[in-house]
Amino acid sequence: MPADSGPADRNGSESPAPAAGTESAAMPHIRLGPHTLSRLICGANPFNAGSHLSAFVNHAMREYYTPEQVLKTLRRCQQVGINCWQSGMVNIDLYRRFLDEGGRMHYISLTGPDPECVRTLKDAGCLAVACHGEGVDRLFRAGRLEETGDELKRIHDVGLLAGVSTHMPDVVDAVESAGWDVDFYMTCVYERHRPAEQLKQLLGHVPLRPGEVYLSDDPPRMFKVMRQTARPCLAFKILAAGRLSDRPEWVERAFRDTLEAIKPTDGVIVGIYDRYSDQPAECADFVRRFSQPQ
Repeated sequence: MPADSGPADRNGSESPAPAAGTESAAMPHIRLGPHTLSRLICGANPFNAGSHLSAFVNHAMREYYTPEQVLKTLRRCQQVGINCWQSGMVNIDLYRRFLDEGGRMHYISLTGPDPECVRTLKDAGCLAVACHGEGVDRLFRAGRLEETGDELKRIHDVGLLAGVSTHMPDVVDAVESAGWDVDFYMTCVYERHRPAEQLKQLLGHVPLRPGEVYLSDDPPRMFKVMRQTARPCLAFKILAAGRLSDRPEWVERAFRDTLEAIKPTDGVIVGIYDRYSDQPAECADFVRRFSQPQ
């Protein structure tokens, strides 16, 4: 697989690739447009106290992840071969600081509420922006998905790679059928936000917190549409937003099942919460072990 030289710095130049024999040398990579990304991408939900578990976990994450600790975790991610951070406008100033302090990592963002945020993201060194999955899915359910196509065009007009984030396999199918100019997908492997009436049809009742239901049959459905598109896909919430983190064997199985099911050209986005263990190294090891040879 051809490779560029490494993550861009604030001036758009490229930093040297990791030397052979370093801890990061064996990290598998994928292509996103002209860029080479580590197949494992650092997510941002734990940094932003968004556990998708409970207010108590959110509080613990907020307490732990001071700006200094986020930067420390990002530096550890870089050491183990992770060269991309996926976040949003909320962390763009911290990304600038990371680069100013010598860090070298690509940045992929979700769209923000202000259309001008895309230009701000580009000026800060962001290489790609995905239309936010929550908004995309709402538009799809309302029969207004074409508005996402308009957003893709605005992202391209600024000069960035444009993607679609979604929690629904049907959205990927719809975008592919429409033939839109899209560079990548961010694909949640769990359709976690089904409406209450749909959950009642599936389960016979509506669970508590119907907006956060993770069903074991969901990942194969998303893996199927990921394999059917030639475009790179970035799978996220592969651990069901921490619900599969209780046992080491569950974590290992989630990485293995995901990486064996998706295309070799696809990546995974994983939120890092390294308060109790070296999660950057642990996750990087799983990706190395279970990635298919290119």
